[in-house]
Amino acid sequence: MSKNKIFGDKGEKLAYKYLISKGYKILETNWFFNKKEIDIICIKNKELIIVEVKTRSSDYFGMPEEAVNFKKQQFLIEATQNYIEKNNINLDTRFDVISIILNKNKTEIKHIKDAFNPNII
Repeated sequence: MSKNKIFGDKGEKLAYKYLISKGYKILETNWFFNKKEIDIICIKNKELIIVEVKTRSSDYFGMPEEAVNFKKQQFLIEATQNYIEKNNINLDTRFDVISIILNKNKTEIKHIKDAFNPNII
């Protein structure tokens, strides 16, 4: 397993624990659609929440959430539509990003609710 994958997995575990501590019910982690994954699918207050987790060791090259570009958003929208149809879900849907900076000096978690709005679900 690559160092980047191991590092990313650490960030996803931190995000999972963070969401649980905030009262989110986790439905899926690492859910795959067309060889790509949705990091976390959860529910809170009768709302389906799709969470993309981005972890970096610093903000030197920009904030982690900046990596959720238009192409990634489009994939998440398509995958979410597939998940909703497969599971017959009839809930409002929200797309969040959890941005993590993780290094030996600090762990910083930023939860960006409604990070983008697709207006198609």
